[in-house]
Amino acid sequence: MLKGEYMAEELEKWRYPRFFSDTIDENDRIIYMNDEDSKHIAQVLRMRKGDKAIICDKNGHDYLCELSSLENKNAIEFGILDKKDNLAEPDVEITLFQAVPKNDKLDFIVQKATELGAVRIVPFLSKRCVSRPDAKSADKKEQRLQRIAYEASKQCGRGKIPEVMPFTDFKSAVNSVDSDTLPILFYECGGKKLSELDLSYKKIAVFIGSEGGFEKEEVDYALSKGATPVHLGERILRCETAPVAALAVLMNLTGNL
Repeated sequence: MLKGEYMAEELEKWRYPRFFSDTIDENDRIIYMNDEDSKHIAQVLRMRKGDKAIICDKNGHDYLCELSSLENKNAIEFGILDKKDNLAEPDVEITLFQAVPKNDKLDFIVQKATELGAVRIVPFLSKRCVSRPDAKSADKKEQRLQRIAYEASKQCGRGKIPEVMPFTDFKSAVNSVDSDTLPILFYECGGKKLSELDLSYKKIAVFIGSEGGFEKEEVDYALSKGATPVHLGERILRCETAPVAALAVLMNLTGNL
């Protein structure tokens, strides 16, 4: 068999529905799915005994599995057939700090940030944010966004699920950046190009504003804490376009795209 044919055959071997699980026991070689995924497997996908799936342990390992038991529709069992490292995770950890936009734009941003390899998404409220959910609404939104990240991780083949953090304020977001992380703030009024930055860091924090961008005093505060102002060219991007463009360029510049 030629190398190309082998690679195609190996790739096809792992083309099955994907799930994540916290209950992978390599000794018993059995994986138990949670209620929600079990219902999806039985009622939506209508999988049957003997059907195969890929189940990830959320730590960068994929397991080729075979459905072994449908007796309990709320706790379906899979038997482990094979294991391999998941190669979809980038070698740079990018946290997206996103000012809360209007309507459901944050749903789109979380989905695309997940597809592009962000490890963490932190929604924050800046001075120009129009949408200001109260604590109860923010908690519900956080849960929904985490579910979006989960589904997007399955769809794009991630080995880990990005964590959607609780809503916070701008200063707290800036102050949460660790000293070993490169903080960059996207500012339409000037700054460096991404290609001009020192991207040898293994951790990068990306700050992007809402529809109105950042107030000057917010920019000054971020800069006083070590952030570097950057821009994405002469065109002003929509707040839901900017994080997609920023993450795509960063992944490309760091060799992860």
